[in-house]
Amino acid sequence: MRMARSRKPEEDVVEKPDAGAAPNAVWFKPVMIGFMLLGLVWILVFYITGMQYPIPGLQSWNLLIGLGIALIGFLMTTRWR
Repeated sequence: MRMARSRKPEEDVVEKPDAGAAPNAVWFKPVMIGFMLLGLVWILVFYITGMQYPIPGLQSWNLLIGLGIALIGFLMTTRWR
């Protein structure tokens, strides 16, 4: 004879937001958007001025600087609540 095992019904797993996570400071969102816009403006100025400005001595490194500034803003979006 076989004995029946008692089973508990499986509970649905519900992910809850982190209760300890506080909302961001008031300055976070404007700074995040500011970095993204500053990077975009830096790159636009670089291309519009014929690849000379914003910093004339750096030439093509200006593109990397603009992308880096914008990347900081995009990385901040991962911490935005």
